[in-house]
Amino acid sequence: MESGFLLASPQLRDPNFQRTVVLLVQHDAKGALGLVVNRESTVRLGDVVEALDALAPIRANQALLWGGPVERNVGFVIFRGVSPEGWQVGEIGISASSTRLAELATGSQPFHLCLGYAGWGPGQLDREVEDGSWVSVDSGADLLFDVPVRDRYDLAMARNGLNADLLWMHPVHE
Repeated sequence: MESGFLLASPQLRDPNFQRTVVLLVQHDAKGALGLVVNRESTVRLGDVVEALDALAPIRANQALLWGGPVERNVGFVIFRGVSPEGWQVGEIGISASSTRLAELATGSQPFHLCLGYAGWGPGQLDREVEDGSWVSVDSGADLLFDVPVRDRYDLAMARNGLNADLLWMHPVHE
């Protein structure tokens, strides 16, 4: 499985991942790393960026994304463009660099800051996909930057010819 998007099976009841869209950033023999991109955090950008005077008021109030249950104090910036210091998923750049965050926070380009991430050990994600907990789907950067957070799951399902009310998968036992 390559990097891209994962959708949680409609039957997956784990509260961390129920009805989530995950941007799969890295997946190899050592494990996998992904970012939940359809759950907002109660934390605002202005709460974590120190140079508040450089932030436009609308940026300071921007909600962060809850990236996952692992290391919730670690941030990842998601943006359109190339990330030479991080990861690349199609036209989406992902970076853990505070310099990249400062650059984006003071500019006009849309971006998301995720706190935390989802992680899987070696072979774990492959087993969960085989067992029906996740489905790999195609989507582009517009899902992240042009679609409201609350609509991403259903839209990603629909774009791939799926309907959460009709899709039945057998997820991993929780």
